[in-house]
Amino acid sequence: MNRATTPDQVRILFALAGLHRVDRGAEVAFMSLASQLARQGDEVTLIGSGQARPGKEYRFIHAPSIRREAFERWPAIPMFRNETGWEEATFVPGLLRVYRPSDFDVTLTCAYPWTNWALRRPVRGGRPPHVFVTQNGDWPAQSDKAEFRFFGCEGLICTNPEYFERNSERYRSALIPNGVDIARFRPGPPERKSLGLPEQGPIVLMVSALIASKNVDEAVRAVAQLPDATLVVAGDGPLRDEIRGMAEKFIPKRYLQVSVPPEDMPALYRSADAFLHLSRDESFGNVFVEALASGTPVVAYDLPRTRWIVGDDAVLAGARTADAIAAALAEALSRVRNTKDTQVARAAQFDWSVVAAQYRNFLQQVVSST
Repeated sequence: MNRATTPDQVRILFALAGLHRVDRGAEVAFMSLASQLARQGDEVTLIGSGQARPGKEYRFIHAPSIRREAFERWPAIPMFRNETGWEEATFVPGLLRVYRPSDFDVTLTCAYPWTNWALRRPVRGGRPPHVFVTQNGDWPAQSDKAEFRFFGCEGLICTNPEYFERNSERYRSALIPNGVDIARFRPGPPERKSLGLPEQGPIVLMVSALIASKNVDEAVRAVAQLPDATLVVAGDGPLRDEIRGMAEKFIPKRYLQVSVPPEDMPALYRSADAFLHLSRDESFGNVFVEALASGTPVVAYDLPRTRWIVGDDAVLAGARTADAIAAALAEALSRVRNTKDTQVARAAQFDWSVVAAQYRNFLQQVVSST
């Protein structure tokens, strides 16, 4: 297999169905890393189902897939446990058509099983080492049940300390968080009118898929205790109708689901009075560092991995009750924004340039050891 043309350069492939088609947490992370790694001198390629975007430092290759929304009512069975499995399976045929193993020194994905299997399949002449990133959880690495027993990688990037602790003895591992672009996400004046948001009263913002694990229903019940607050949710998902029905019951005329293009996300954070995120099993909440960098008060459950990200720069609810969440929101909304500077300083520790340097060091180790 041909190596990169210069000793320090690594030829890196990121493969994920949603790349350049959606801007969810994992896709944003991979695109941000790709840009930073390319700026640091590596040859970086992304394969996804979207289209090339102008001005990117990396190369993009299109491989089609069917959107996961088309599978929301399809059956959940092993290897197709939810709509993401069906989407990923439709991506793999196109991936295999355009993927040339000899063009890369290392491959990365956070999707299992289909993309991981495609990148690790035996090929004549050998394949590059594969690094799995725990963007969506470490369940493939730590479980030996059903299709998970076929998982493998030459390197594992753990996005929180819990994942690192339980996987580092089994796999070559590195503890590396996700990040934020502090040049884009920064404090500034609100832009409610241009975003179509209510111009009066406090806004509680969630940036969240409308799926069960994000617990948006708990947010609706909590905001119901704050008479003047509006809950704004930037995201979509199969529970959209259920959440809307709850909102009509508990917070009539105080609920808004929005779809905001990526370039307007910093303005959305700045336009909120508090940011709320209630996922309890997320590997790393990119949204936490985006809110911190924007100077928007953060409210979340008090969990070890959340504290690892936000430190003392958030209001954390100790109980999973509407009363506890409402109390935390009330405290965040009453805060004078004198904590903004400390939030921004903490977010700077997660700047993508810092995170990409950690990736580069680990990827070089993986490549040199195989």
